[in-house]
Amino acid sequence: MERPSSHAGPPDKDSWPACRTRPTPGRDVNDKVYTHELIDIIGPNRPNYMHHMTANWSPIAQEERHQLCFGVWGTVGTTGRWPQVVNMWEEDGFDGLAAGLGHELGRPSLQDEKLEKWWKEAANYRRGGFDRVLVPAPWTRTIEQLCADGVKGQVYAHETLEVDPGGADDFLSAVRDEGVPTLAPFGWQLVGALKTSMHADSQCIVIWAIESWQHWAEYEKAVYADPAVRAWRDRQWDANAFERFLMCDAPLSPMKIGRQPARSDRHEGWTDL
Repeated sequence: MERPSSHAGPPDKDSWPACRTRPTPGRDVNDKVYTHELIDIIGPNRPNYMHHMTANWSPIAQEERHQLCFGVWGTVGTTGRWPQVVNMWEEDGFDGLAAGLGHELGRPSLQDEKLEKWWKEAANYRRGGFDRVLVPAPWTRTIEQLCADGVKGQVYAHETLEVDPGGADDFLSAVRDEGVPTLAPFGWQLVGALKTSMHADSQCIVIWAIESWQHWAEYEKAVYADPAVRAWRDRQWDANAFERFLMCDAPLSPMKIGRQPARSDRHEGWTDL
């Protein structure tokens, strides 16, 4: 089988996209935690919601909570629920998340003033959602490191696996040792390998950046035709449940633009409290 050539890889230092900071030299432990949100959109409002999340909310979160936008994606309806958006936020560990939640929920309304204004606007675009807190495998990259390495995809794969209680770390190690080398020839780069907290270490979420739609198609064909891919597929299918859907970057998603969303990205007319 002829596979599309993969051109992904770390760029020259001088051409690194700008993120808030470059990765710390020698850093090998990701000690962040991540808020992962599945958001159900009202009608044709997905573009409005994605802009509201990135341009209007993220700069506030960066300043007040030291919370970075990891990614905002629109799901590909052909492969999953629609219309839906996936948000991920990078927190400074559980301590940072606790401080952020304390700030958010410290008023009788359970919303800080700036979030209250944002929330009312967001209600025009979405009806609700489902959140979880994710803990990354310590060897995975932060959003600043992913941006610095130039990681991005024309499309992304989002995988959810249910494993036996306590089995999440073993599966994430298999992602590193077996999954990454299996998918790399197909132009798939690992974005995140994480486990859901407060869930008996029994749920994993794995996200891949895919170079092109054709690279995705070649891999899906290889799931049934390529012995090496079938071996990894069987490792995934040995889980208690497995699901993969596709998603695409929002216009201001960090891996698309190589930086965090900024106030300068806002449409004219939006002001904070």
